[in-house]
Amino acid sequence: MSVGERPDTPCVAVCSTLFDDVCRGCGRTADEVAQWVAMTKEQKDAVWERILAQGYPRRQS
Repeated sequence: MSVGERPDTPCVAVCSTLFDDVCRGCGRTADEVAQWVAMTKEQKDAVWERILAQGYPRRQS
């Protein structure tokens, strides 16, 4: 997924951090979710690169 094709947020409304600090839907940490609106474009890009490499976002877990 190229930068121009990405939605503003990786959220897929499958929110769960039940067993650890990583959301099962988007792959972001709880802190990244909380700070998302305040992050710079560069910070968001770094998160996007990591979660895409890990196979996120996932509509179903």
